[in-house]
Amino acid sequence: MQNAFPVAQDLLLTPYGLDEAAIEKTLARMRHHAIDYADLYFQYTRNEGWHLEEGIVKSGSFSIDQGVGVRAVAGDKTAFAYSDAISLEALTRAADAVRAIGQTGGDGSVGPARVNKAKVLYPAIDPCHSMEAAAKVALLERIEKLGKAMDPRVIQVMAGMSTEYDVVYVARHDGVRAADVRPLTRVSVSVIAEQNGRREQGASGGGGRFDLTYFSDEMVERYVRQAVDQALTNLESRPAPAGQMTVVLGSGWPGVLLHEAIGHGLEGDFNRKGTSAFSGKVGQRVAAKGVTVVDDGVMDGRRGSLAIDDEGNPTQRTMLIEDGILKGYMQDAMNARLMQVAPTGNGRRESYASIPMPRMTNTYMLAGRHDPQEIIASVKDGLYAVNFGGGQVDITSGKFVFSASEAWRIEDGKLTYPVKGATLIGNGPDVLGYVSMIGNDLALDQGVGVCGKEGQSVPVGVGQPTLRIDGGLTVGGTGG
Repeated sequence: MQNAFPVAQDLLLTPYGLDEAAIEKTLARMRHHAIDYADLYFQYTRNEGWHLEEGIVKSGSFSIDQGVGVRAVAGDKTAFAYSDAISLEALTRAADAVRAIGQTGGDGSVGPARVNKAKVLYPAIDPCHSMEAAAKVALLERIEKLGKAMDPRVIQVMAGMSTEYDVVYVARHDGVRAADVRPLTRVSVSVIAEQNGRREQGASGGGGRFDLTYFSDEMVERYVRQAVDQALTNLESRPAPAGQMTVVLGSGWPGVLLHEAIGHGLEGDFNRKGTSAFSGKVGQRVAAKGVTVVDDGVMDGRRGSLAIDDEGNPTQRTMLIEDGILKGYMQDAMNARLMQVAPTGNGRRESYASIPMPRMTNTYMLAGRHDPQEIIASVKDGLYAVNFGGGQVDITSGKFVFSASEAWRIEDGKLTYPVKGATLIGNGPDVLGYVSMIGNDLALDQGVGVCGKEGQSVPVGVGQPTLRIDGGLTVGGTGG
């Protein structure tokens, strides 16, 4: 990231009289106690948001936040302090506070400074300034006009836009220095359609690590069309059936089920503590043959991608499950050290005021060999889940409940009618074993994923091909 270091230094160090000597002094102060790891995490974040409803901009927001987090780790214990004031005095106070986790007697030495090189996955730009305010409002107004023009049953269109400019600088006790400039944009569309007194909703949108010029006329029209089509489909929906049945999951966003029901269980902290359903199973079969799952933080421009994680380690493509065999977990620095494996570049935090932990980036299942239409045609009686809303998962047991925002009944190999109110209930590790057909249509979500864990939210990506699942899923619904 050749452009990230000067940007980070100009924003986060130089204005506050900080240089490499001050950084080394702070880290050495912490190393006078016997600790295993120490780092400083500087961050500057600027956010902007716009929301249009009923033809007018109902809300607009703009915020700037900056600060530094100071962390020391001894064994499996972490001491952490943060300040929204960046200064040598603040660093010194924070360092004195956290170093107490270790016993006195450290040698105070720090490694020679060295830069962690990373791939260039996105431009070092500020998307907040990539379009004038009037043009942003005009884009939202265009979304509304498009939605209402597509079908007379559309009675309301809501449009939103968010941009983020995030600059981070990481300094570690082992001498590693890393910086990143992370742009992030998102456009969202939600429509309400009405027919014979019945109202239904549809939603779409997308984004990634680029500026607002990414959203071409064709792309915006596609988002609006998807939202309108979903709302109109739901207007024709019938009550969902209930009971155990074959389920076909669509490609792309339905990978959120994979993310929640399986991905979290493959994060290092849960497995080190033995609380995951996948704990101690590396090298064992945990899924049907053909099931291969990766976490990939190095995809160009993707919402979940990072050039470096929030501990300064380069991200990577990590094989989690290969042909049904568990290969490893996603690791941050602390859990990797305690489990005696290498970090995988998955140490993530919401902000400088948060402790990093192992988190997903872009997590998806690789494609198989079946045509999606072939998969649907193979099902005599079942459910086709095209899109998902919210869900819950228990990491320890692997049990999950997910609601489908768009789903269809499958009868004799054909999609016969849309259904409403379908929920999928199952156990993540069990469901992996019931995958019988994997489509050749791998797709990632359009760039809207947000993952929550222990009160922290971070942007992520999900994806999968079309899947046929023959067991382990119960459909909860209101129909017979």
